[in-house]
Amino acid sequence: MTDVAEPIPAASVPLAAPAKPPAIDTRNLTKRYGNLTALNALNLELESGDVFGFIGPNGAGKSTTMKILAGLLEPSAGTAHVLGKNVMGNGDFVRRNVGYMPDFFNGYEDLTVSEYLEFFASAYGIPRRQRKKVVQDVLELTDLKFKQDAPTDSLSRGMTQRLSLARVLVHDPPILLLDEPASGLDPRARIEIRELLKELQRLGKTILVSSHILSELGEFCNKLGIIERGELIVSGTVEELMHRARAHPVISIQIDGDHEMAVRVLEKDARVDRVERNNGELHITLQDPTLHHHFLIEVLIGANVRLHSITPHQMKLEDVFLRLTKGIVQ
Repeated sequence: MTDVAEPIPAASVPLAAPAKPPAIDTRNLTKRYGNLTALNALNLELESGDVFGFIGPNGAGKSTTMKILAGLLEPSAGTAHVLGKNVMGNGDFVRRNVGYMPDFFNGYEDLTVSEYLEFFASAYGIPRRQRKKVVQDVLELTDLKFKQDAPTDSLSRGMTQRLSLARVLVHDPPILLLDEPASGLDPRARIEIRELLKELQRLGKTILVSSHILSELGEFCNKLGIIERGELIVSGTVEELMHRARAHPVISIQIDGDHEMAVRVLEKDARVDRVERNNGELHITLQDPTLHHHFLIEVLIGANVRLHSITPHQMKLEDVFLRLTKGIVQ
C-alpha cells in the first residue's frame, strides 16, 4: 500500500511577513497657487533608514514638498504617504511619526533652552514624569547641555539650528524633514550639524534633508534628488547621478619622457574614452566610470613609458548639479 503524505495543517505553514510600506511615498504630488505650479507630479519613494538629499535652487519646490509631508499644506493633486498612511486625514499619526524642521526658527523669548524643549514635550503628549529625562537626552544628543539655562533669543545661529533640531527630536519620530539645516552657518557650525545628522542616520532615522551645501550632502546621503521648477529631474545614488551627468572620472598622468608614445598607447586601448593634454599632463577619461584606473599603469609600463605620477579626479556633486539643471527658478 502506498504511503500518502498527510497535509500540513494550514496553521503550521509559516507566512511571509507583510512588506513594510515605504517611509515616504508620493504619487504625482502637485501643488498649485493660482497659475503657478510650485510642485508638479512629484514621485518619490524612500525606504526606512534612507537619507535623501534634496537638491535644488530657491523656489524649486523643496519646502513645499516638506510642508505637504508634514501635513501643513494640502496638495492640489496626487497623494503623499508616510509609513503607509495618507498625510491628509491622518494628522495625529503624521505628528507622532514626523519631525519637521523649517528653514527658520520660531523661538520664545521668555523661555530658556530647556523650558522651550519641555514646552514641546508637553505639546507632544509626553507624560510629565518623563519630560525631564527626554529633554536631557535630546540636549545631550545635540550637544546643548551647556546652554540649557540660556534664553533662546541669546543663542548664536549655529546653536539656534541645533535647538530647532532638538525640538523635532523630542518625540523621537522615525522620519525627519530638515529644510536647509545648515543655512547661514559658519564652517565649524556646518561641520557640527553634519556630524549630528550622521549620528541620526546611525540611529536609523529616515531623513529628507535639503541643502545648498551639495558636497556635504554627498558625504552622508545614500540617495539624492535634483528638483527644478517643481519637477524632480533625477534621483538615485551619487554614482547613478554621476552616470546620468556623464560625470566620468578623469585621471591625470605625468610622464617622464615621450608624451607621444604615451598618447598613442592610451588611445589604442578600448577602455579609454579620450586623452587630452593640459599643461604638460595627460588627462584620461575612461569609457566606464566604474572601472578602476590601475590598468593604465600596466599599459604604460608595458610600453616602457616612464610614469611620474597618476592621480584620479572625481567630478564634484556641484558639477553634476550644474550639468543636470538649467538654473531656472519660478
